[in-house]
Amino acid sequence: MTATSPALAVPDAVATLFDDALRSRLVELRRAIHADPELSFQEERTAQRLERALADLGATDVRRVARTGVVARIRGENAKAPVVAIRGDIDALPVREETGLAFASHNDGVMHACGHDVHATWAVGAAALLAREPAAGDVVVVLQPAEETGHGAPAILATGALDDVSAIFGGHVDRRFSVGQVVADEGPLAASADMFEIELEGQGAHAARPHESADPIVGLGALIGAIQTIVSRRLNPANPGVVTIGMVRAGTASNVIPDRATLTGTVRAVDAASRKLMLDEVRRISESVATAYRLTARVKLDLGTPPIVNPPNATGWARRAAASLLGESSVVPLGFLNMAGEDFAHYMERIPGCFLRIGAREPGGVAIPAHAPKFYAAEESIFVGAAVLAETARIASAALRAEGGG
Repeated sequence: MTATSPALAVPDAVATLFDDALRSRLVELRRAIHADPELSFQEERTAQRLERALADLGATDVRRVARTGVVARIRGENAKAPVVAIRGDIDALPVREETGLAFASHNDGVMHACGHDVHATWAVGAAALLAREPAAGDVVVVLQPAEETGHGAPAILATGALDDVSAIFGGHVDRRFSVGQVVADEGPLAASADMFEIELEGQGAHAARPHESADPIVGLGALIGAIQTIVSRRLNPANPGVVTIGMVRAGTASNVIPDRATLTGTVRAVDAASRKLMLDEVRRISESVATAYRLTARVKLDLGTPPIVNPPNATGWARRAAASLLGESSVVPLGFLNMAGEDFAHYMERIPGCFLRIGAREPGGVAIPAHAPKFYAAEESIFVGAAVLAETARIASAALRAEGGG
């Protein structure tokens, strides 16, 4: 590792790609975004900063899409060559920051607890590198809003901004890995993330006369236990799956049996068949338990992000890029199955691509979970992410062109 400034230690092969001016500019951009976080589809100031940064770095056709999203195009060597895309997400979370950083959030109760400030910045950094050393074809840079709600990627796709894109790449900071380590695994990398809400309606009554009621709280208790059998007794043990109940609501007073009770939760899967089975079982079990307790069940299923399954070709291009910059030993396996959701999966349902994990733990640092008040990503990860994504775009563009795409 070579120190590139008093505060940063970036791998040598990456550090040489950034002059002092660009390095300072990217750090300043990241800190400005981090200090002024905005929630999903509210990222107005963030989008303005990113628009200016892309225009200043030589991007063309910089424009707003999907309300607070930004897309730009970096011209390639051949206008007829296949187009690839790089995506960075830009929204923050409703979390109160406790990092103690000098550039901590000044918006109370909102923070970049998932590293999207870094994702946005490394996408701009990749754009700068591609402007200096273009890919074979054009590269579309996507700065996407509303990843945390799962609605940002579909909104971008609906604009048609990616209609001519042949491959797409993105990544996520991860403090389980040190700066300079990159995960580019073929196969499942993130799970589907669907939500459910179940309302049980019965008959309210005085708590002293339960025989006059159809008690939805008793039914709710039985339903909570029954839903846990979906993974343990209905899903093939070889297939990963999660069903979690996150919220229960019922009642207004200790001496009143209410007429309704509600629970909400999430279902996670890494393949389409398991996803369908578990969602179908949520509905079937809810209706069956309701019948047994003389209740009516209303089940609402809110389909979220599909799973991310990295395909061989695109993953191979990303691995080559990371290895060429950082060395083979720096391309490491994830080492576990990630059951969190990521709306990048919506892109990959339509466009081949690969989603990476980029190490974001500084030397001597500790693992800090995302979505937590003390989470932050080391600034060195900005430069690794930018360099790897830019080189991945070049390799993918050249490979697609060689396959006959221009």
